[in-house]
Amino acid sequence: MTRPSTTIASLSSAPVAPHGWTGYGAALLGILIFSLTLPMSRIAVAELHPLLVGLGRALAAAVPAALLLWLTRSRLPRREERYGVVLAALGVVVGWPIASTLAMQSVPAAHGAVINGLLPLSTAAFAALGSGERPSRQFWAWALAGAGLVAAFALREGGGAPQVGDLWLLLAVALGGMGYAEGARVSRTLGGWRTICWALVFSAPFIAAPVAWMAAHTPVAPSPAAWMALAYLSFGSMFLGFFAWYRGLARGGIARVGQVQLLQPFITVAAAAVLFGEQVTPATLAFALAVIAVIAGGKAAAAPGRK
Repeated sequence: MTRPSTTIASLSSAPVAPHGWTGYGAALLGILIFSLTLPMSRIAVAELHPLLVGLGRALAAAVPAALLLWLTRSRLPRREERYGVVLAALGVVVGWPIASTLAMQSVPAAHGAVINGLLPLSTAAFAALGSGERPSRQFWAWALAGAGLVAAFALREGGGAPQVGDLWLLLAVALGGMGYAEGARVSRTLGGWRTICWALVFSAPFIAAPVAWMAAHTPVAPSPAAWMALAYLSFGSMFLGFFAWYRGLARGGIARVGQVQLLQPFITVAAAAVLFGEQVTPATLAFALAVIAVIAGGKAAAAPGRK
């Protein structure tokens, strides 16, 4: 009988064509899972403190992550990998969940999807800087154009002034880009699923006490809808989604397969309207289209030159 470690390792290291359709399929599955994160967060924060939602999902996901690492007898990250795992944990395990959840207290999920659309550009910038490369001038021009679009959208929606939720979303974009880029870099040697598992396990000792304290002081028992949303955020967005996403990037190439992320704002906006009954205005759709066009141009221009 094949050991679990042999089976999973073979899945992550099997030779494939550099731009095979399996990479796109896995990445698309990851994006479909991630696209429901903001709407689910909005459901959860209606009854639970946003910090409990942001940190609690990471602590819950750390349990199957630790179990999987133990069952597969996975090695510890090497010294040169630990720095990237810690940064990935700060970005996608702690930083992005907390900032985006705080944002969902005050802005709709469809609104958040437009601003979160800058995440691919943030990821590309951190990936270039972390690899010792300089993004081209064209890339930074596209990035500034994207930032301008998002600023205009935020000011329009806020009646001429940015909302608190917009500031949290921009912080989430920065932290998420760092976490995606560092996770993708480390996954080249550690493996994608091991990277997110170790990031979760490294984070668990630091967030266990705050989560326990907040859970004990929750005044009212959450409804089934809140439990469902929290379960999705824990085991979908925080765990299985990264398995598919990192696997897709590894099998098909980060630059090429990463374009699938352009679909995420549209899927989030559609889900917010169809599944959660949010009112999506034509202006929101127009800004989403414009942001995605800018992202596509920025990613195409992200052909950096060495320092």
